[in-house]
Amino acid sequence: MPNAVGRFGRLSWLWLSLLVLVIDQASKFYFESKLEMFQQIVIIPDLFSWTLAYNTGAAFSFLADSSGWQRWLFALIAIVVSAVLVVWLKRLGRDDTWLAIALALVLGGALGNLYDRVALGHVIDFILVHWQNSWYFPAFNVADSAITVGAIMLALDMFKSKKTEGTAHD
Repeated sequence: MPNAVGRFGRLSWLWLSLLVLVIDQASKFYFESKLEMFQQIVIIPDLFSWTLAYNTGAAFSFLADSSGWQRWLFALIAIVVSAVLVVWLKRLGRDDTWLAIALALVLGGALGNLYDRVALGHVIDFILVHWQNSWYFPAFNVADSAITVGAIMLALDMFKSKKTEGTAHD
């Protein structure tokens, strides 16, 4: 095991998960205290605004109109995914820094939204991207952003791994 980091793997990257969680919760607290529901503060006209919205569903408000059972389903999924991510981080080797960062970002985001879901019954969103009032991307938050960046990094890592495997066998 030449690239092993030790018995704790890359758990040292949990500081990044904690940072994402703290920034996510602080930003949600701030915008919830400063904005009324659906109030918009335009930052870049026709492109970017702050707005307060609650999401009882998952990504893109999936199942938001359900009777409340989805809160616990999504909480359970977040707990299971978080546990898997921690185990995965523990098993990473020294050369897996990119992957460790990706996993830590996803974990921090998952924990940020999990806290909202369990404590509040909904996730607080406040970032709104739109184009000249003709289309709006669903509101999101720092946790969602960390999950998205981490997922993109995971996908890129898969392509990098496949390319490395392909060249190693040639």
